[in-house]
Amino acid sequence: MKRITVIAALAGAVLLGGGAAWYFTNSGDASAPRRALLPLLEAATQPSWTARVTPLAGDGINGVVDGTAVSRFSDPFGVVVDVKGNVFIADGGDSNRIRRIGADGVVGTYAGGREGFADGMREAAAFNTPSALALDRAGNLYVADTGNHAIRKIARDGSVTTLAGDGQPGYLDGIGRTARFNGPVGVAVDRDGNVFVADTYNDRIRRIAPDGAVTTVAGNGRPGAMDGAAATASFDTPVGIAVDKAGTLFVADTGNNAVRRIGADGMVTTVAAPIPGEPKPVLTRPAGLALTKDGYLYVSSGAGGRIVQIAPDFTYHALPDTDRPPETSYGSDGTVRLFGPRGIAVRRDGSLVVADAQALRVFSLAAPRQGEAVPTPLPAAPVTRTEPMPWPVGPQTEVHEVVGVMGEVRGSYDGESRHHFHAGLDIRADVGARVLAIVPSKVSDPYPNWAFGNLVEGMSVGPLSYIHMRVGRESNGKALDPRFHLLLDARGKPERVRVQRGTRFAVGDALGTINPMAHVHMEHYPAGAPSNPLLLPFIGLRDTIAPTINGIALYDGGGRRIKAGRKGEPLRIERAMGDVNIVVDAYDQMDGNLARRRLGLYKLGYQVLRADGTPVAGFEQPLITQVYDRLPRDQEAVKLMYADSSGITVYGSKTTRFAYAVSNTLQGGQALPGSWKVGGLTPGEYILRVYVADYAGLVAVEGRDLSVLVE
Repeated sequence: MKRITVIAALAGAVLLGGGAAWYFTNSGDASAPRRALLPLLEAATQPSWTARVTPLAGDGINGVVDGTAVSRFSDPFGVVVDVKGNVFIADGGDSNRIRRIGADGVVGTYAGGREGFADGMREAAAFNTPSALALDRAGNLYVADTGNHAIRKIARDGSVTTLAGDGQPGYLDGIGRTARFNGPVGVAVDRDGNVFVADTYNDRIRRIAPDGAVTTVAGNGRPGAMDGAAATASFDTPVGIAVDKAGTLFVADTGNNAVRRIGADGMVTTVAAPIPGEPKPVLTRPAGLALTKDGYLYVSSGAGGRIVQIAPDFTYHALPDTDRPPETSYGSDGTVRLFGPRGIAVRRDGSLVVADAQALRVFSLAAPRQGEAVPTPLPAAPVTRTEPMPWPVGPQTEVHEVVGVMGEVRGSYDGESRHHFHAGLDIRADVGARVLAIVPSKVSDPYPNWAFGNLVEGMSVGPLSYIHMRVGRESNGKALDPRFHLLLDARGKPERVRVQRGTRFAVGDALGTINPMAHVHMEHYPAGAPSNPLLLPFIGLRDTIAPTINGIALYDGGGRRIKAGRKGEPLRIERAMGDVNIVVDAYDQMDGNLARRRLGLYKLGYQVLRADGTPVAGFEQPLITQVYDRLPRDQEAVKLMYADSSGITVYGSKTTRFAYAVSNTLQGGQALPGSWKVGGLTPGEYILRVYVADYAGLVAVEGRDLSVLVE
């Protein structure tokens, strides 16, 4: 039986014991505590429970708006829930506030309001990129103030003080402000008031005792994945931290894609990590941790968007999504898929609250109740910018050649011609040219760059990713400026570059230099979902060239091509076929493209006309089947949108060819199989007219019609 600590002394006192919490009111009557004792027991955790994701706050647009009907966040990161159900959010970005979502759903500012480093009462205090949050038994709130390299404390009266750190990066144990941290992102507090810190860019775990003494718990200070004794063990960019009632620490070791455990004996072990060679690991870039009273651990998988449940025996799996079973969308694995989940907290009923920094929203994950309506899917956040954007290479106000657009098929170097979707915009540039920021942005992700020295090296800054560049380095390997921290190997040579959460970039600031790919690839993620960068738009970009159609082909339900008869005769289709698949080979070009350039399309569909050109009922307008404004989360959907004859030369195809399976659908980022239903047509001659358009709205006319005879 779990031990319960009960102290009935003050009105409203909340006390945590071995697996339970109790809330008291005090009416002055000696019998009142018994009558007014409200159990706040955390529900027993169900393994492998199925979650329903519903929005709790935020509308997906970057900003700072308090209220109920509309609320906005700038970078929601850390999250905790108190015993009354109030949700506290550390909102970084341009907000630099601690926000509160009351039990009534009203969002308000709890503390802070400007970027800076200042103690004070509530909104008079200043933070710089607050990250994780933690609550102690007395209701005090602790903040990992990443940009100030400090740990802050918000008392119940709203006063903000600095618990440890002096505002300067470094590594130094000591008392209170004499200690130094380097971009701490994670924080947790145990039942005795010890505060534990994921000292992220020192690659260490630190402890702040109740007397303010800061000491190092584990980590040798160099990025690594070594288990063992605390002083020799290594971490790589630890971001999240949690402590259980026995004092055992759990660490979201982000750079290692792992969850680590630090026992009371100081031994560090790895308790969860992807299996080597695992094709689609559920645990990638773990960011936030939350423990239940019965020993389960929840992990937010920052890169994959999943929420992972780790059982007490350290087996783990991604939480299933009740509204996304695999059959509802091609390639879906049926798990919860957020965009950039960071902080995570457990409510008393076992449900979860998750801050999604990329989606700019806070979500609730709970088991669906019987009879509960399925939530309406969230609409894509609108792209609010109307002014033309500068280009990501210089000169920024001059037009550069676009050599790839979102939605194109891409292959792999092992011979697969349809491996993934091209998720952004490619802009040609000379090798060694600087890649320049196009919007003022602040780095949100604690681990924002990847693939050092690889052709796909890149970095995420705000809602944009810049890829195919040497991040933070000139062509000679030297750092562009002090915002980029080169880490050296044992021989003194650079082995990676670090860019810390909270780093700011202005328009025109250099982010890196073009690598041998000879172009910069840009991806756009407003509210988390991949969106076509052409929506931005860019200064001077023009497209006056209509798409080109190379040919139209039809296939039966078994994938066999329906062959044409004699030249000039219509293609014969038997009504008994029922389902027919339409494939159109087409491409686009923009002004300034080389003659050999082939670009993908933006919108496709088809229309069925009688032989005299009048539309068949239901086809008064073209049926638009595919729109490349958003992409599916699962890249396997590329095989649904493109026929197997598709491919590009970079991945081994003889020619670049976009063969669209236009009878399959892509709407709002969801891919589904489809077909042209010919069984309901009256026998006779028809015209199948394919609709092929580019982003500029230009529609292909030549080659769009195919004469068919339905028998």
